[in-house]
Amino acid sequence: MPRNLRIGVDVGGTNTDGVILDPTRSSEPSRGIIAWHKAPTTSNPSDGINNAITAMFQESKVNPEDVASVTIGTTHFINAVVEGDQARLARVAVVRLCGPFAKSVPPGIDWPVRLRNLICAYHCRVDGGLEVDGELISEINESQIREQAEIIKSKVITSVVINGIFSPIDIVHKQEETAAAIFRECYPEADIVLSKDVANLGFLERENAAILNASILPFARKTITSFHSAIARLGLKCPVFITQNDGTILLASKASELPIRTFSSGPTNSMRGAAFLTQNFNDVKENEAMMVVDIGGTTTDVGLLLANGFPRQAAAFSEISGVRTNFSYPDVRSIGLGGGSIVRRREDGTLSIGPDSVGYQLPRKARVFGGNVVTATDYTVLAGRCEIGDRSLVLGKLDGLEEFKTMVKRMLERIIDTMKTSADDIPVLLVGGGAVIAPDELKGASRVIKPEWSGVANAIGAATARVSGVIDTIQSTELKASAQVMEEISKTAIQKAIDNGAKAETVQVVEMDHLPLQYIANKSRFIVKAVGDFDFDRELSRDQYLVPEEVAKEDEMSEFEKQTLKTDEVELEEVNISTYKPHIQGREWIISETDLAWISTGCYILGTGGGGSPYGHMLRLREIMRSGGVVRVISPEDLQDTDLVACGGGKGSPTVSIEKLPGDEMMQSQNELYDYMKVTPNAVIALEIGGGNGLQGMILGASTNMNLPAVDGDWMGRAYPVAWQTTPVVFETKPVFLPSTICDGNGNVMLMKEAKSELMVERAFRAALSQMGSHVACAKGPVTGANAKKWVVEYTISLSWRIGRAVALSRRLNRIGTVAESIIEEVGSGKVLFRGKIVGVERSLRMGHVYGEVVIEGEGGEKMKIPFKNENIVAIVGEEVVCSVPDLICVIDAQNGEAIGTPEYRYGLLVVVLGIVASEKWTSTPKGLEIGGPKGFGMDHIEYKPLGVFRIPRSVIEEYGKER
Repeated sequence: MPRNLRIGVDVGGTNTDGVILDPTRSSEPSRGIIAWHKAPTTSNPSDGINNAITAMFQESKVNPEDVASVTIGTTHFINAVVEGDQARLARVAVVRLCGPFAKSVPPGIDWPVRLRNLICAYHCRVDGGLEVDGELISEINESQIREQAEIIKSKVITSVVINGIFSPIDIVHKQEETAAAIFRECYPEADIVLSKDVANLGFLERENAAILNASILPFARKTITSFHSAIARLGLKCPVFITQNDGTILLASKASELPIRTFSSGPTNSMRGAAFLTQNFNDVKENEAMMVVDIGGTTTDVGLLLANGFPRQAAAFSEISGVRTNFSYPDVRSIGLGGGSIVRRREDGTLSIGPDSVGYQLPRKARVFGGNVVTATDYTVLAGRCEIGDRSLVLGKLDGLEEFKTMVKRMLERIIDTMKTSADDIPVLLVGGGAVIAPDELKGASRVIKPEWSGVANAIGAATARVSGVIDTIQSTELKASAQVMEEISKTAIQKAIDNGAKAETVQVVEMDHLPLQYIANKSRFIVKAVGDFDFDRELSRDQYLVPEEVAKEDEMSEFEKQTLKTDEVELEEVNISTYKPHIQGREWIISETDLAWISTGCYILGTGGGGSPYGHMLRLREIMRSGGVVRVISPEDLQDTDLVACGGGKGSPTVSIEKLPGDEMMQSQNELYDYMKVTPNAVIALEIGGGNGLQGMILGASTNMNLPAVDGDWMGRAYPVAWQTTPVVFETKPVFLPSTICDGNGNVMLMKEAKSELMVERAFRAALSQMGSHVACAKGPVTGANAKKWVVEYTISLSWRIGRAVALSRRLNRIGTVAESIIEEVGSGKVLFRGKIVGVERSLRMGHVYGEVVIEGEGGEKMKIPFKNENIVAIVGEEVVCSVPDLICVIDAQNGEAIGTPEYRYGLLVVVLGIVASEKWTSTPKGLEIGGPKGFGMDHIEYKPLGVFRIPRSVIEEYGKER
């Protein structure tokens, strides 16, 4: 007789919820739910699991032989990281297979100090790594790996991460696997984590995720073993699964190797459970997206359940306890509203709800239970919406009931609107123990549904989770059409899901994405996800689904009792943004870490969607400064006419730059150029202020590199897709940046001495680019101080600083809603063009550049279209061009004020579009408009119309130097 029953258990920080269901009876009114249970979570999770399942067995008289699986969701692992629990977090060593790259950005560089000191114990760099096309940067060196294994062993570090450049696409050389095999020979006791098993492209973010995963491994193994012990004590002989962040399941044996994949499974389980509970509802359409609102005791979590039945995932990067990672993570927003939220009167007489809560103490502290704290539950009982406690204790004793209802309604409507992907109404599912406080109607909701058993939706989601197979790879489209490649990868993803345990006939592709890569001929990134039901007819060997017995016994968790880290290390104090003043020494601006953070934010916004993220460059420059390096900035007018002004930057694909972190190539290109020219520059300037190159002038000029002041300006005032779109080309007919040099950092150097035009220089270097790893450092020939003063777009470092400060201040004062206006006020010449949500993105690759169009829908249904070529070109509302190059079209995230680059455009993002007036260096001459205007992008039919009157940015040196 087939075993049909599935048990789902969700082990939360407060409660452990359980459910037994029969999926073959899901169409019945009972939804196939045979029993459910909610009880307080215990210090040893196995006890709580045992108690929940035992109670359900007693209630339902279920035969353990009929149970096909037990699936558990848990917050234990992420809580250990969030709490900085040193008893549960192991020290980690990192071995980078990177050859000459990734020198200046060590592991943990961007972590909170406390967590970094606790976890990041050792790191080293050895030969290895791949280029974006799969070619080797270098072979791995066995002797180097053996040497490092002995060093790590001598330090008694038992958790090790191996991270290779472009390892997620390494299916031929398998460098991480080879290095791990060598390592295990030398140090068999060590836990080895391969970064490619944890996350995808993005070297630092993947490494961060792998380090967290390695650190939690010992605790995860023993915790999951305790889960198995609980199941075994109950006489259950079935596989045990752990739920993942994306709504699918892992065999517990696999989860004990990759616990990070479970970090945010709680909200996902609630969403999946809500979807199950509304199947076959008369008022829920099949394959319809739904908003799930999970109201607990303290917070309300809101997420979008897509038509495919899985939660919408967050953007490319997400943070866990201050650590930036890039593994799959649900897009969930939270507000401080729950059944235990404290309700009080403000000084002005208005009512406030939360964000503080009595939490698990509700049965003792709430007024309806005889306590003295007024909570949301008290008002809900007063309104007659639920029958708990003693209503007489609040009847006639609480005022403002209608005001309370209005405020709850408004809070929920606001967070739902934030998460919606269009102005259309959408079904809203209310789940969680606190769902009773929500009204039956909400603006923006086509209908509000409160399904039965919603209080244990998380356990139901665990019981009904499915198996997945995900492929994230870079493939050539030279000989095959993109559609054909996608079809082949889809078949591979389906097979991977089957290999992971899915029943073949149930597997289907639920997500597909195709991202052409800039400056890389015929290469695209393909991401495919397939899911299916677990094949319970498949025979599993004991070691496939059980953690080794020798790892732990169920009562051996005492060593993992919580221990808060005590340390003398403190995080950097937050500055007072309103009173902060930069340090001006004479006529030089000495850059601080605060300055750098603001400049970095401003650079990405001025990148107009292109230029690549400055984040990695910011970390590199910050590390230089923390190591004693000094970064100086001077005004253009302080240049002598006879000075020589150097220039340099990165050239190539942002996809490569996020994976192949810099080595010495930037300085090598400068050294090669000036060794050839036999001259010495006096200052350095950024090629473009927009994106990552906006920081390169300061990196090159740092005292530990060229030791030159960086000029407060650049040659673009923004980012442009090609290097000949610069102001010197506007004012000169002959090439101005010759000779020029490019270096790939791996032994290849190219010097160009003569050319007919800057366009020819660009074409030659672009042709070499694909053969040099698709990302190089470029040193442009110097210009004189006299010419620099004529050609420079002045004070753009100052402008970036002011933009970044405006964003930081808006966040600090909780005024993100008006951050766009604050930015425009700092810029002095521009306007807010549009607000809305991205509802469409198209991309294609032509001549190495990513062309495309993003469509943004406003609240009233009106739409803005922005065609882009790496950078945003024009903004169109209806048939009207409201802004065009050379004016800057900047798209920022409405939730935090940060720039959104064109590679990051995705459906559903809430954005604000800004227009900033371009420098007169572009707009004052026909040639400037020919090069930098619509005609420079082949849009001859569009006539440039100025957005406004340009105002020269205010110089930081002039403003704050006078005060001193």
